[in-house]
Amino acid sequence: MNLVLWLLALGVVVYCFLVLVAVYRYLSVLPPAAATLPISILKPLKGVDLGLDENLRSFFSQSYAGDWELVFAIADENDPAAALVRTFQLAFPQVDSRLLIVGSSPYQNAKVWSLEKLCEAARYDVVVMSDSDIRVTPQMLDTIAAEFAADPKLGVATCPYRAVGGPSPWSQTEALGMNTEFIAGVLVARMLEGMRFTLGPTVAARQQAIADAGGWAGLEKYLAEDFVLGQRVTAKGWNSILSSYVVEHRIGSESMATNFAHRLRWNRSTRRSRPLGYLGQFFTNPLPVFLAVWPLTGFELGFLGAALMLRFTVAFATQNGVLNENFHPRYFYQLPLQDLLSFAFWLAGFFGNTIHWRGCSYRLHADGTFTLLQAD
Repeated sequence: MNLVLWLLALGVVVYCFLVLVAVYRYLSVLPPAAATLPISILKPLKGVDLGLDENLRSFFSQSYAGDWELVFAIADENDPAAALVRTFQLAFPQVDSRLLIVGSSPYQNAKVWSLEKLCEAARYDVVVMSDSDIRVTPQMLDTIAAEFAADPKLGVATCPYRAVGGPSPWSQTEALGMNTEFIAGVLVARMLEGMRFTLGPTVAARQQAIADAGGWAGLEKYLAEDFVLGQRVTAKGWNSILSSYVVEHRIGSESMATNFAHRLRWNRSTRRSRPLGYLGQFFTNPLPVFLAVWPLTGFELGFLGAALMLRFTVAFATQNGVLNENFHPRYFYQLPLQDLLSFAFWLAGFFGNTIHWRGCSYRLHADGTFTLLQAD
């Protein structure tokens, strides 16, 4: 048993160094020359979440010199998000923007229905699909346009995201995990196997690539439709990248119970979307493994100090290096709690096949699809 623990600890150390190499390789990619091409920004909306007004304002405030449009989709005219969109349309008359009322979704994944309707209405081939909780700078379209113009075979691009938690300590801890653990796994996967997947909450794509991959209708039974879209697009010979543009993901503030339910749902979904990758997530939470090995060293403080230093170095490289988050190291005291929580949810993700999402209960299947069990 002791040998197994030491081997696991060695695996964690190797993984941490892989993250540092992956960070270097990502940052060493030179941005392409500036270019313009027509782009449609597509935003499905439902309700008014905390900070939605500032999130929408950031998209209306793009400084892009090329042709672009902003298209929103809501299911119901009475949705309060509709009034907010119209307020911004009046405030930014120079922006080509439209609001679609798409009605109730016939698909189990309502977001897929909205994206299908948005793509049908979009005027341009390159589309940027972005969730309601995303905030950007005025230069977003400049970066994405340059990347797509530089590679005619680029089918999809995932924007890495810097999570920003709300006042709740649970959302702040989750944001730290996204910025130090989740993005690290993405970077390592990019380095070892290439970007054969895409990840929300902001994905840019060519509509032709989406069509070649089977279109939106074939994704309506998937909870992680963004991940599957990337797989199908790359399988058709299109290229995929992790964009150099980092968006800001405002995850809001949740109570402990809501946050824990959200994290459990995410882990159960991930296990079915990428089973082998989910097993590999064992190594993405170093501190629980180091703590298990620590007694074998006779509780040597030097071992624990080295383990913490390695973890903090990796966290600093991803959060401050890749995600441009000016996060002071003194706040990394939250990392041990985050690693322990994440490890616990990783274990819990192996059990149970049901999730609660947007007021409904669903059963997850081994192939990544899901079916409705009960609507609240």
